[in-house]
Amino acid sequence: MILVTLVITAILAFICYVYITNRWLANGLTLLMIIGVMVSTLFIVKNDHDHYGLHNVTETTTTKIYSASPSKQMPLMLYQSVGTADKHRVYVYKTSANAKKTAHTAAKVTTKNVVKRTTGQNRIVTQKTYREYKNGTFKFWFGLADNGHKYVKETNTIYINQNWTVLSASQAKKLQKLVKSKSYQAQQKTAAKAYVQKQVMAAMTKNPTMSATQRQQVIKQATAAYQAQAMQRLLQQIKQ
Repeated sequence: MILVTLVITAILAFICYVYITNRWLANGLTLLMIIGVMVSTLFIVKNDHDHYGLHNVTETTTTKIYSASPSKQMPLMLYQSVGTADKHRVYVYKTSANAKKTAHTAAKVTTKNVVKRTTGQNRIVTQKTYREYKNGTFKFWFGLADNGHKYVKETNTIYINQNWTVLSASQAKKLQKLVKSKSYQAQQKTAAKAYVQKQVMAAMTKNPTMSATQRQQVIKQATAAYQAQAMQRLLQQIKQ
């Protein structure tokens, strides 16, 4: 409506000045219309530049997330830096356990991502802020400018469990390449065998009457322990 008022007062200023023969009346009404034009212009600028008549409204949504890694043994949260300074990151994840494609946070400078560890559900809590008209009166006057429901910013709080690993996309590719390397696999196979044998010997020294079932349990635990240690060493290596 403010735009309509601007146009009408501008037209009326012209009509009053040109067509009214009484100069006192013409000048007075023209001045009044010009003031209307100036006031309308002032509020249009304030609405556009200072967001007059608008206020921020935040909408919160929660999305359950799943590891971007196909491996259940090593759940991953991946990220890709936007720019060279690593000030902004896009985080990659899946929205379902069986999803073939990954999803990611918005690649905008107005998007802030915060990663937190949790013992609860892996999830992203997204808070999006929009500018909305304060009430119907402001919407009536400024609605034609279509400034309502304008996106301002968003904050994603990413809650992931302690067993998740956060890696960049390049680190993840390097990890995948190392794990698939035949030389690495051979090295790990030899080292794992030696580690398990050592643990079994230590357990049998403590318990010489150990049964076959107990021995298999020691082997299983030692194998899992070595794999966890090897993965931690590998992650430290690619993060250097």
